[in-house]
Amino acid sequence: MKTKFKSTILLFLTAIIWGFAFVAQRVGAEFVGAFTFNGVRFMLGACSLIPVILLFEREKIDLKLLKNNVLPGILAGVVLFIASTLQQYGVEITQSAGKAGFLTGLYTVLVPLIRFVMGKKTSVLTFIGAVFAVTGLFFLCMTGDEISFGLGDVVLIVGAFFWAGHILVVDKFVHTTSPLKFSLIQFVICGILSLIFAFILEDIEFSAIKSAGIPILYGGIMSVGVAYTCQILGQKESDPTFASIVFSTESVFSAIGGALLLNEIMSGRGYLGCVLIFIGIVLSQLNLDSITKLIKKQK
Repeated sequence: MKTKFKSTILLFLTAIIWGFAFVAQRVGAEFVGAFTFNGVRFMLGACSLIPVILLFEREKIDLKLLKNNVLPGILAGVVLFIASTLQQYGVEITQSAGKAGFLTGLYTVLVPLIRFVMGKKTSVLTFIGAVFAVTGLFFLCMTGDEISFGLGDVVLIVGAFFWAGHILVVDKFVHTTSPLKFSLIQFVICGILSLIFAFILEDIEFSAIKSAGIPILYGGIMSVGVAYTCQILGQKESDPTFASIVFSTESVFSAIGGALLLNEIMSGRGYLGCVLIFIGIVLSQLNLDSITKLIKKQK
């Protein structure tokens, strides 16, 4: 019981850190461009994983291990680069941490739907969840009496598809790679690509990076290094279904963070949309067999 309680705390801590990261991203966007912000924070995140790797994954590095981690890590890093770039631009355009969190959270609904298209077995609750999510999206994006998808909304929704793609890439290689080394490689690739585009497309000023220092540090060390470590430790003693539900609260914490720290206020219909999207996210993570097994375990 004590171990399960500890694991639950770690999972919720992960969701809280990830949720509040949207606040850091919005504040950081006021000082530096999307490529600069992501480039610096992902490189910081990669560096923060090195001591964790030395602590948890000390196995000898051989050619087979490098092959199993490098190529998948590069592929995941490229997809992560596209997804994180779209997310940061979406946050910058919408100027809303809460809205960005819920629209990004749609990837959890998209993953099982994409798997269904690929011929994988999918729970009926996933399709019910998708209906809730789409309905919530309708209310979240309503302006006046009309539904209006702004550029930022579209960018975040497209980004959600790439986040879903990233989850599927990780899922494909998770059983043949060393998790922390795999993550280190993908963070380095994402960081390098972001910095390359930053030097080409953005004016990089040290003073601006310094002004965005706290958001960048939070986004790099906390959101990447600390949260990922908590996720690994938390999932060791947790049911996968329960863990996925806890992680889905990330979008709720993004709205809480936006309200508390940035004084973000949505319309009543906007909050209704957030609630419906959250219900859809949770339903999409469930299936009847998992629920039955979870209930039996509690008994």
